[in-house]
Amino acid sequence: MNSFTHQPETIFVDDLTEAIEQYTSDLDYRLEMIVPADSPIAALLSRNGETIRLENTKASGSVDTPQGGWVTGRAGMMYRDLIPGRLGGKLIASHIRLTVGGKVPDYIHYHKVQFQMIYCVRGAIKVVYEGQGEPFWLMPGDCVLQPPEIRHRVLWAEEGSEVVELGMPAVHETWVEHDVKLPTADLAPDREYSGQRFVRHIAADHAGDIIRDTGISAATRGFADVQVITLEVGEPFYPFDVLPGRETVFGFVTLGEIRVDTGSRRITEGAAFIDTAGSETAYVSTERSELVVAGF
Repeated sequence: MNSFTHQPETIFVDDLTEAIEQYTSDLDYRLEMIVPADSPIAALLSRNGETIRLENTKASGSVDTPQGGWVTGRAGMMYRDLIPGRLGGKLIASHIRLTVGGKVPDYIHYHKVQFQMIYCVRGAIKVVYEGQGEPFWLMPGDCVLQPPEIRHRVLWAEEGSEVVELGMPAVHETWVEHDVKLPTADLAPDREYSGQRFVRHIAADHAGDIIRDTGISAATRGFADVQVITLEVGEPFYPFDVLPGRETVFGFVTLGEIRVDTGSRRITEGAAFIDTAGSETAYVSTERSELVVAGF
C-alpha cells in the first residue's frame, strides 16, 4: 500500500489532466493518487522519494460535480452525478459512459471507500480483479461489489457502454497500484477486504427472476443491499418493502418508466430517485420496467 509520511509540496495548475501528463511523461514523476474520480481536482505524484500534490486552480476547493451534466473523469470516462447534494457527502451515484470503444486507458488501482458497486446498464466492459482469476466481461444487468481497496482495472469496452457506480463516501481517493500485477496468480474468491467479499452477479444466471438478489447484502454483512426489480404495467413498488430496515434507498430505472403515485412525477429510463426511511411512497410502472435499487 502506498504511504507518504511527509507533507507534499502543493503546485496549482490550470489544467490537471495536462499537468499530470507533463509531469509523468516529461519529468519522470509517477501518478500515485487522484481525487475525486468523477471530476479530479487534485493528484499526488512522486519521483525518487519526492512527493508533490497538483491542484486544479479552477476547482475553487470544491469537489462537487455539476448536477445533471456530463464531465470528463478518470481514464477519459464521462460521469454524470445522479444524487443532488450527494446526501451531504454520504453517497455518490455516478452514471458513467464510455464513449470510445476499444482499450480503456486505465491502470491498476484501488479506492479508499466504505462501499462501492458497479452495475452494467448497456454495452460490454472487460474488467479484471485481484484474486478473481482471468478478466471477464460485464454485460447488461451484471454487477460487481468492489470491496474496499481491492485492486482492479478496466481493460476494454464497447463504444457507448454505460454503468452506474455507487460509492461511499461521496468523495474518496483513487490510488494507483504499482506493484501488484493483474490477474494475480493466486485465486482468493472468499478473501475479505475490511469485512467485505467480492461479488460478481451475472444477470443471465437469473433470467426470468422478478426480483434478483445480487448477493451484496451477504457479502457486506448487511451493510448494503442491492436488488434488481422487474415491474409489469401498473404494478406498484414500495422501496422499503423490498429493502426493509434501511435508512435510505437509491433507485435507477434501467428500462421503461415509473411514476410516483402521489403526483404526476415520472422517472424515465436513465433517471434516478432517492427515498428515506418513513416514506410510504409507491412507484407505479407505466410500462414494463426494470430498476436497480440499493439500500443503506
